[in-house]
Amino acid sequence: MRQTAASMPRILYFFALCNLVIGSGAFVLGGILQPMSVSLGISLAAAGQAMTAYAVATAVLAPLLIILTARWPRKRAIQLALMLFMLGCLVCALAPNFWVLLLGRVLMGAGAMFTAAASALAVAMVMPAQRGRALSITFLGISISYAVGVPVGAWLGFEYGWRVPVWLSAAASLGALLAASVLLPNTMAGARANFAGFAAAARQGAVLRTWLRTLLYFVAIFSVFAYVGPVLQALNPLDSTRLSMTLALFGLAGVAGTLTGGWATDRFGAVHTMTVQLCTLISSMCLLPLTSGNIPAMLATLVVWGVAGFGLMAPQQSRLVSLSPEQAPLLLSLNGSMLYIGTAVGAVISGSLIDIAGLKNLAWVGAPFGVVALLTLWFDRAPGSAATTAPRGSAPHAR
Repeated sequence: MRQTAASMPRILYFFALCNLVIGSGAFVLGGILQPMSVSLGISLAAAGQAMTAYAVATAVLAPLLIILTARWPRKRAIQLALMLFMLGCLVCALAPNFWVLLLGRVLMGAGAMFTAAASALAVAMVMPAQRGRALSITFLGISISYAVGVPVGAWLGFEYGWRVPVWLSAAASLGALLAASVLLPNTMAGARANFAGFAAAARQGAVLRTWLRTLLYFVAIFSVFAYVGPVLQALNPLDSTRLSMTLALFGLAGVAGTLTGGWATDRFGAVHTMTVQLCTLISSMCLLPLTSGNIPAMLATLVVWGVAGFGLMAPQQSRLVSLSPEQAPLLLSLNGSMLYIGTAVGAVISGSLIDIAGLKNLAWVGAPFGVVALLTLWFDRAPGSAATTAPRGSAPHAR
């Protein structure tokens, strides 16, 4: 019997709110690099390394903390993650110089272990056939942060100073920590990763392909979105208000994509869902450079891109969990590492090719990586793969 989203465990919506806090705090600096660089007396390029510090810390420290806290009660691990993120926000808000700011960003990146830990708890709370929707609810906060948290934070940063949204992130993190201490039960069941079990899971070809796929499609996406403002301006000149509204529209499309991706995963299976979404993502990337001089076409393409791009997270996560449920926290954390590495690699590749390809055509630089990500699904659809041999009733999302 298929349950509705309303019948999902209510704690998942709390996880979504926590992810909203984390997503907003993590990414808001990207929109206020200019005033921050002026305030700290550093170059814009140096200020951008604050984003890199967070990405590297998340990629390296979050999986390590998942392992180190494996034997802890799940509530305590969640509290640690939110406390680290809050302390990181405080350090950033008080930072007198660039190096202290980087320290704060590293602490925030370590606290991002929350997302993997919460995702592992989410899938442990529901039946296998509901994992896609459970993950989509948990990740909804990240999508909303793009649509609301980041644009609002950027506006506050330009109007009242870059530290204001950072202070608000610290306050919101403290609120999330206090709420977690009250709302979460002391005896939450969830998978607890260990080195031995992880080594066995990581040797599975399907696990490695899933991580590779995450890396590839984030390289594809961030070959454009690392420079999204200049790219959109090159396609169709926009004033600051229209640019903000365009980015907010993309974020709203991401919210819709997150929800539909979870539903489609449970209804049609992770592999089938990812096949459609990657084909859609690649098509929108191929079309975007052709929308130059046509704002409605550009907006429509971005909406499709947002739905497909954000919609990939739930089936990817669900696929990983189905391959080794007991190692879910670490597998999901390392999937997040691939996300951030892909983000950094995409920015480097497109940055090196801007003068050759031009800002308008950066989507064509990223599209081939999306094609390779799509090709990895062929192996998961092959007869005898884990995707096709999973029992239909136990994990329909992994077909």
